[in-house]
Parts: sequence; structure tokens; C-alpha cells
Amino acid sequence: MGQTPSPPGEAVDLLTGHIGEPTQARLLSDRRGSRVWKVQGPRGVVALKANNPDSDDARDKAAETAQENDHLLRLTEAGALSPSYRVGAGTWEGGRWLAVDWIGGAPLWRSLALARRPEGDRPSTRARLLGIARTWAEHLARLHAVGWAHADVQPTNTLVMPDGRTAVIDYALACGPQDGRRVPYRGALTHTTAPEIATAILTTPADTHIQARPAADVWGLGASLFWCWTGHRPVSYSNDVSRMEKLRAIARGSTTAVRDVRPWPFAAFEETLTACLSVAPAARPTVEELAASW
Repeated sequence: MGQTPSPPGEAVDLLTGHIGEPTQARLLSDRRGSRVWKVQGPRGVVALKANNPDSDDARDKAAETAQENDHLLRLTEAGALSPSYRVGAGTWEGGRWLAVDWIGGAPLWRSLALARRPEGDRPSTRARLLGIARTWAEHLARLHAVGWAHADVQPTNTLVMPDGRTAVIDYALACGPQDGRRVPYRGALTHTTAPEIATAILTTPADTHIQARPAADVWGLGASLFWCWTGHRPVSYSNDVSRMEKLRAIARGSTTAVRDVRPWPFAAFEETLTACLSVAPAARPTVEELAASW
């Protein structure tokens, strides 16, 4: 077994001024060319992201990290993000690093574990489900109001607090106005990709940037809630087919009816999820409308 990678020293030196001398740096993720650590000090905790310099796409991942830093600066300036969220960013001998304020909370899939079971049909579970959906829509509404799309709306980018409020993370793929892209957007997690994004991926060269719009976030929101509540992805395909085959299935716009896979009836919520998964972007509700309905 290899040695656990340590966070970039350049980042740790800067973070000392923010959280004090780090007392712990725990590697949380090391996949697809990126690494994330939870770095804790006497005055606070941050999430530290850096590219893996030994990966085959090290240059692209470094560019993506720099791109996320740019997005955070622009979104903060536009008033869509709290100024306290971005902690710092810079270069190191292996590429780029970015630090953001640590956000505690449980992944969406785990948070909806009870809701996926028949015994979850109770007033408290319904209220929690709606609260998660509403606060998630409210977060996205702040981005959409200033002309941005998150473009990576999926369960792992949403954390649920004990009181049921959500927090949205990971803005590397976000799409905004006058976007000087370092890395072209070619979709994110396949299972929550909107049909119009799937179609664009399938019909354009691999180096062509696809500008995600707010309506694609609405699809991602509906798909994520559908998936984590029912336990089924909204578009049915085999796990062993290629990404392109999955995207073709999504582009065709044939979704599973929520009534066929729901763990228990919840008519108002089912109706809203179905609207989010409309094939035509213009037919989907806005996140402002969703927040008001939930």
C-alpha cells in the first residue's frame, strides 16, 4: 500500500493564518485526478482540494481547480455566495489548490434513507423531504438570479444539516455569463444530466463548451430527489452500458413514472418531480416556483 498523500505545503502555510496551526489533515477523496482533505485547526475547519499531479489528466484538473476559484470569486462578487465560503487558493509544485469553509452535513442519499422505506410515510418525513427540496431550490435560485447555472446538481454536491436545511458545494463546472472557460463543460454526473445537455454532448465535438442553463439545474434537482427518494434513477438503463448509451437514453426523454417506483404516495411532491423532469426546458418550473411550492 502506498503512503497517504499529504496536502500541499503551500496551502497549509496559508491556512495556518485562517484556522491556526493545523492539528489534523484527513484525506477524504482521491479519485478522478482530484484530492480533497478535511483540514482542522484550533480556529476552524476547511475543505482543501488539489489536483493529483500523478494522474493522467493532471493539467486539466489543475485548470479545473483554478476555474472553480474564479467561479467562487465571481459568484461572491455577484452576491450569490457568502464571502466566508472561499478561504483561499493558489499554486503548488504539483498544480493548483483551493480551500473553502468546511460545511458539515450528511449526503442526500443517507439523509433520505427513511423516506425510501414504506414506514417513512409519516408527517415528519414528509416535512423533512419538502424542507430539503425547498432549501436546495433556494440555494440554486441565488445563482440563477445572477445569470449562473450550477451545472453539477447531483446528490453528492448537496449536504443536509440536522435541521433539514441543505448546502450546495462544488462550483467547478458552474456556467455563468461571459464565461472565459479553462475547461469546456461537457456535462457532469450522467444520471442527473438533463436531456438538452445529453443531446449537446452527443452532437458536438469533445472539446466544444456546452453552456448549461438554469433549466438544466431544475432537471438535475428533480432527478436527484427522484433518485434518492425512490431508490431508482429517473431514466432506466443498464449499469454496464457506456456513458454515451446512457446519454442517448436520457436524450430520448423517456423517464420512469414516479408512481411506479415511489416508496409511498405523495401526490403533490410526485407532481412537482414530474414537472422538473419535463423534456422541454421551457416546460420545467423555475427554482423560485419550486421553492414557493415546497
